[in-house]
Parts: sequence; C-alpha cells; structure tokens
Amino acid sequence: MTFREFPLCRRQRPLAFLVTALLAGSAWGAADLPPANEVKAAIAAAPLVAAARAGLTAESANRERLNAGPYEWTTRLSDQQRRLRNAPNEGPRGPFNEWSVALERPVRLPAKAEADAALGEQGETTARIAVEDAQHETARQLLAAWFQWLRARVAADQSQAQAKLLSQLAGSTARRHTLGDAARLEAMQADAAAAQADAQWRQAQARLQATSQELRVRFPAIAQPDDVRLPSPEPLVGSLAAWQDSIASKSHELALAGAETRQARLAAQRAEAERTPDPVVGVHVGSDRGGEEKLVGVSLSIPFAGDARRAAARSQAARANAVAYREEALRQQVNADIASRHATASAAQLAWERADQAARQLEATADLSARALALGEAGLAEVLLARRQAGEGRLAAELTRLDALEARYRLELDAHRLWDYDAD
Repeated sequence: MTFREFPLCRRQRPLAFLVTALLAGSAWGAADLPPANEVKAAIAAAPLVAAARAGLTAESANRERLNAGPYEWTTRLSDQQRRLRNAPNEGPRGPFNEWSVALERPVRLPAKAEADAALGEQGETTARIAVEDAQHETARQLLAAWFQWLRARVAADQSQAQAKLLSQLAGSTARRHTLGDAARLEAMQADAAAAQADAQWRQAQARLQATSQELRVRFPAIAQPDDVRLPSPEPLVGSLAAWQDSIASKSHELALAGAETRQARLAAQRAEAERTPDPVVGVHVGSDRGGEEKLVGVSLSIPFAGDARRAAARSQAARANAVAYREEALRQQVNADIASRHATASAAQLAWERADQAARQLEATADLSARALALGEAGLAEVLLARRQAGEGRLAAELTRLDALEARYRLELDAHRLWDYDAD
C-alpha cells in the first residue's frame, strides 16, 4: 500500500485521511465507513451468520418432527401350533395352525399435540431471531475491525510524516555542520532523532500490515481504500433514556433472550402435559384351531404415570425459571452497556475537541521553534522536542477522533441507524 507524503515544511497532518466537515446525511453513506453493499456482502458471507442459518434449517425440520409426533404404527405377527389332548385313552388332536396379526399405535393426546405445535413454531421463531442476532454481532465485529485498521493507518501515516520531517531536519543540520554553522553534537542528535523516528514508522507500518491482513481475512468483501475521509465528530444528540429505548426496542440480544424464555416455558408446559401418559390403541385379527375360530378385536393399553414424569415436569419448570432470570440479567447488562457507551460517546467528542486544540498549539509551537532555529534564536534540542511533542499531539488527536467516531457509530449500529444489512 502506498502512502502519500506529508509536506515537510508545514504542520503535520495525516495525509491519507483528509478531514472534512461534519458528516452529512445518513450514516449509511459515511465517507469513513465501508460502502453499504460491501458491508451487506461481508455480513452475509460470515461463518457466524452461516451457522445461524443452518440452525434455522434445523429448527424448521424439528418443527416438522414435532408436528408429526413421536409415535409410529407397530405391527405384531404371531404364528403357533396347538395340540389338544382328549380323553386319557385317546391320542392328541392336531396340530392346529394358529396365527394373529395386530396393528398398534400410541395416540398423542390433543393437549400434547397443541403443545408440540407451539413448541416447534417457537423454536423456528427463536432460530430466525438468532440469525438476526448473528448478523448484528458480525456487524459489530466488522465495525471494530474497521476502526482498528483505521487507527493503524493513522499511526502509520503520522509516523511516516514525523520520520520525513526529522530526516529533513537531520539533513539540514548535517549541511550546517559541514559549513561550520552547527556543532557535531547537534548533527548527532538530529541523526539519532531521525533514526528513532524511522524505527517507529517501520513498527507502525508492521502493525498496519497486520491489521490490514486481519481485516482482509475476516471480511474479504471489505475493500481497504487508500483515502478515508474522517469527519469531525458531532455532539451526541438525544438523552440516555431515548437511546436506551431506541436500542433496547430493537436489540436482537434481548429479542433472542425473550424468545428463548418463551420456548423454555412452552417446554415446561409440554413436560407438564407429559405427566398424563398416552394410551396405546390397536386392532388385531387371528385364526385359531386351524381356522375353526376367527378372531377380530381391538386393544387399549394405558401406562401408569410414575415419579419420573413428575420429576421431569418439575425440572423443566425450574429450567424455564432459570432462562427467565438470565433474560432479566441480560436486560440489565444491555441497559448498563448502553449507558456506558452513551457516556463514552458524549465525552469522546469533547475530548477530541480539546485534543485537536492542543495538537494545533503544539504544531504552531514546532513551527515557531523551526523559524527560531533558522534565525539562530533556538537550539536544535528545543526544535527536536517541539517536533516530537507536535507529532505525539497530532497522533493523539487523530486517535481521539477515531474513538469518538467509533463510539458514535456503535450506538447508531445498535439502534439500527447504521448499515441496512438485515432489511431482507
């Protein structure tokens, strides 16, 4: 990846990141974010989403299984021979061929059939919400990976600019030393500062390559442009209560937890219904005494419920309560997370303003120091210190800018105001 160079005689600015005015329009088209079509393709191809879709297919099949019921017809065949012993002085009569055929099937009670149908439908609904939750979680991961890459880009660009400035300063100091206008110590100091800046730039470049490769491997559909325009972070609009209502009402996590609670309660109702055993009905035909007797009949068997059925019902009811408690705990966690992110986003914008103001002042100080050095009114050590502080200040300001933008976008993502990835 090729980076454009910073101007060597001007205040340092991240050249690959051209700061624009406030972000206009929908955040779906924000210049500092991947295009919406790339985001949608990346989320659709994510393994986490594919796994959730496979789970939905499994639950659809499970719904069919529950609707069909667990019972099947059973056929019973028997064949035997009968011998009859008459008077003591007479021999046995027979043998007589005898046979019977029976067809039996347990009958699922209507309450159980209704419970199974409701359980299957709820399972499919839960799996469908799980797909949406997987899409949202993948979008979160994509946003985090994108901003991790942006931070590495900013750091690499800023380090490159600092290295070029100090390299130019080292060159001019070396020429002054050759002409006798600078001491050998100053030339050595300038060379050391340039070498240190070059090492820092190479380290930043390595980190950029690592984050770039990670983004490319995890989300192949996301392009990594040479230029990304970073807007100035906007003040967060809306109260905490408004953001909590907006996010919680659209939270896939909470929707999934609620669906799992309903599914657990339906399972508890099904276990309670199972305390009443299902009867087994059947019909049978047979032939006795070699065909002298013909048999046709029906059968009915009813198991007696035992302690196992009662224990299973109690266990499933307790599990449903546990799932409900976990849902409530998740709701508290989500609200606390929203409050934390709202506070972070609100403070981050002000922090960026102060950091940018400080960076501008440090850059102005560095420019004044450079002019003072040219006029012989300042030493090289002062210039090197001013340049280092200016570089660090600008890097801190740009990283603070990214923190503010990411915090804002994360709230918008959770409120479904960012990336129309699940519209279909």
